[in-house]
This record gives sequence, C-alpha cells and structure tokens, in this order.
Amino acid sequence: MICKQFCTQMIVSILAVISFFSFGQNFPERTIRLIVPFTPGGGTDTVSRQLIDKMTQEYKWSVVIDNKPGAGGNIGLDLVAKAKPDGYSIAMGQTSNLAINPALLNKMPFDAGKDFVPIALVAEVPMILVVRGDSPWRSLDDLLKAAELAKSNRLKMASAGTGTVGHLAGEMLAKRTGLQFLHIPYKGAVPAITDLLGGQTDWMFATPQAVIGMLTAGKLRALAVSSSKRIGVLGKVPTIAELGLKGFEATDWKVLVGPAGMPIEAVRLINEAASKALLKPDLIQKFAEDGSTVMSGNPEQVSKYIKAQQMEWATLIREAGIQLD
Repeated sequence: MICKQFCTQMIVSILAVISFFSFGQNFPERTIRLIVPFTPGGGTDTVSRQLIDKMTQEYKWSVVIDNKPGAGGNIGLDLVAKAKPDGYSIAMGQTSNLAINPALLNKMPFDAGKDFVPIALVAEVPMILVVRGDSPWRSLDDLLKAAELAKSNRLKMASAGTGTVGHLAGEMLAKRTGLQFLHIPYKGAVPAITDLLGGQTDWMFATPQAVIGMLTAGKLRALAVSSSKRIGVLGKVPTIAELGLKGFEATDWKVLVGPAGMPIEAVRLINEAASKALLKPDLIQKFAEDGSTVMSGNPEQVSKYIKAQQMEWATLIREAGIQLD
C-alpha cells in the first residue's frame, strides 16, 4: 500500500516536471491577446503598442492588441479576470483599475487583489493639465480664478473615465483649492480630448502620449503637470506643487497582468520578454519623449509594488474625502 502511494506521488511529480518544461519550450503556441482597457490613441494604448512592437521584434511572438474601453478600465480588466488562465489572455492594467477604483467604488466586477497575477511593471506616466489652445487661461491661477467666479455654473472637467488618474487628479485639485468642477467622464482619452477641442468641456488632466502632438501644434495648452518634478519633454511647464499646492502628486503606472491561476512559466516568459524590451535604448527614448519613465521588476516585485500602491491610493482617497456624486 505504501509502495503504491509512493509510486503514485512519484508519477504525479514527474508529470508535473515534464509539464513545466514542455510548457516553457512550446509557449506561446498561438497568438497572445493583450487587452488594453482604453480607447486607441490614449496613453495606455500608446505604451502598450510600443512595448508589444519591441517584444515581438525580439521574440517573434504573435501578439494582438484588443481595445476594450469603459468604466475607468474595469470592463477590459474584468474580461481578463474571467479569461481562461492559460497565458494567452493578458491585460495592460494601470493605477485606475488596480488601485483607485477598488478604493473609490462601492462595487467592483473583480477583486483587484485576488483575480490577477502580476507579470511586469512597464512605465510610470505623469498627467498634464491642459486647456484649448485658444483658451483665455494661460496659467493654473487663471483657471482657478475662473472656477471661483463660475460658482453654480461649474467649469467642465473632462476625463478618460471615472476612477482614472486624470479624474482623481482633478478631484484632488478641487479638494485642495476648495473649488467645484463638473466631472464629465468618457471611455478614453481620445473622445475626451475631442470634446475639449470642440468646446464641450473646459479642461482635463491627460497623459503626455495623448496630448503631446496637439500641444506642439498649439491646439492645446499645458498649464501644469501632476508629477513631483517637471518632465523633460515639457520642461517649461511647472508642477502643481511648484504653483503653491505642496505635495500634490498624481501619476499613472502601467503593468502587465494575467488571470489568477496563470501558469508560473508563462508569467516568467512574458516577464522576461517585457523586461528585455524595456531595456532597449530606443524604447527608453520613446517613453522619455512621451514623458514616461520605464519601470521593471520580477513578478514578486510587481506584486509588492501593486499592493503598496493600492494602500497608498486608498489612504489618499479616504483622507481627501473623495466621493463619487
């Protein structure tokens, strides 16, 4: 009897080892789907495409980007949370759906702490406070004075979605100044910027990737950045902290995640591919030109980072008293 149990355990162990190594040798055998939970053309989409382009050049993998916008990124992340955990469905998560929304919303379609396996940190991105290029507001002070005079006719603040860093940065600005803005959420940066340009809204916090071209063309004007330091691509634009709101900081981060239960070897291989891509000088330069900073780390480090960020944003939201209307 003891011999039979021992032999059975040995067979199971041997099969597990064979499965582990055969998985590593064959993965990926088909196309990997990367869900980007925002519209094409925004910051998350741009970073995702730049990273995947470099990864596929190096590894000759087939990776398709599938944009699934809505609900501050929750719709796209929920699809991955419920996907088969075989390594072929992953997502580009970020601050909004993995750290902000869980602390801000009463109900979430997934558990950000249990339904995902962290794969790789990708980039940290500041936010830029922008208005139309023909706006009479040429500084943050101008905007705040206009908001104070507007009173009941509140200025309209666009965002890429409820619970995004752009939304929370705006709520933080309102709390710190004692002012009120009318929040107009969209399904991504592109439709939000389109309405801003069209005059349907007045201002917004946007990622550099989404607005750099329009800033250069004069269609938009940057009044401030939300990072602790000025960003090289917009060196003349002051930080909000510089302009009197000390300690003000709100940055977005991007991270590859997969569904819980995803094979450890698939996580390792995708992390390895992403990490190598993020070391490429031309990708680092592309990120820098867009105002982004490359991040990195093994899956364990990624997990610790996300947990720390979840606690930090939950504390910030609670202490600032930020609530949805």
